[in-house]
Amino acid sequence: MVESLHIVVLMGGWSAERAVSLTSGAGVAEALESLGHRVTRIDMGHDVAARLAEAAPDLVFNALHGTPGEDGSVQGLMDLMGVRYTHSGLATSVVAIDKVLTKQVLVPAGVPMPGGRIVTSEEVFAGDPLPRPYVLKPVNEGSSVGVAIVTDGGNHGNPIGRDSAGPWQEFAELLAEPYIRGRELTTAVLEEADGPRALGVTELRPKSGWYDYESKYTDGMTEHLFPAPIPDDIEQACRALAVQAHRVLGCRGCSRADFRWDDERGVDGLFVLEVNTQPGMTPLSLVPEQAKHTGMSYPALVQAIVDAAMRDAS
Repeated sequence: MVESLHIVVLMGGWSAERAVSLTSGAGVAEALESLGHRVTRIDMGHDVAARLAEAAPDLVFNALHGTPGEDGSVQGLMDLMGVRYTHSGLATSVVAIDKVLTKQVLVPAGVPMPGGRIVTSEEVFAGDPLPRPYVLKPVNEGSSVGVAIVTDGGNHGNPIGRDSAGPWQEFAELLAEPYIRGRELTTAVLEEADGPRALGVTELRPKSGWYDYESKYTDGMTEHLFPAPIPDDIEQACRALAVQAHRVLGCRGCSRADFRWDDERGVDGLFVLEVNTQPGMTPLSLVPEQAKHTGMSYPALVQAIVDAAMRDAS
């Protein structure tokens, strides 16, 4: 029987992923209530510390996405307050939200990631920082927010025009990476009593374009293939690398590793793009989907994340 707890579900906030967080939080809160927990819902504002102190929960389920809920800010606040919370802690969150820091930690540990470098938007307007095709993305955003693929036949201009729509209009610095042709794969990792377990591998096939923010969160725009129709060695490599990244970064609760696989190069064409320390929990999200395919219901997944947090706190 599940021990009944008073759990705050922290959601919303003011990041670019606010809407997704609200959907995740609503689903988590309903699942927790169905399990017999007492739930307080908090849409995070700048008074979050006072509201958490007033609620005095046994645990906070962190359903925030993006900054400041996923970058270590809220984690540091709750650490100072002595509040238990789900998902990764301060140091892991700071590193994992930053794509450059993530590379600096994972690549020396043997996790393959694309090359690349930080460029300013002014550099981009002056000329291509890498041979086309290449990718430009914000350093500290998730859910493919602000990602642009620059190709020879694209409409960004050559060089990229100042008036062309793209992340260079919103961010002073961007990460430039070589574009990896091929297929989009993702693997969820769930922390269990005996250690982290990879739930499987999903292939993502957008109906049009690529797997951007709209494709992720609009029903019917992306086909999710689980288990992914890939060779056994690629599946095993995805599972192993996802667990390795989870461990090296020090993730807690659950995480999700996103891959790009050049299927003309075999295992040598498999690269980790990023590790999400607070994956979405919406009806279209990949962690609940993979858990369901392994026989775990949505409420059971939510409870497993709670259990992991309570084990860490004990």
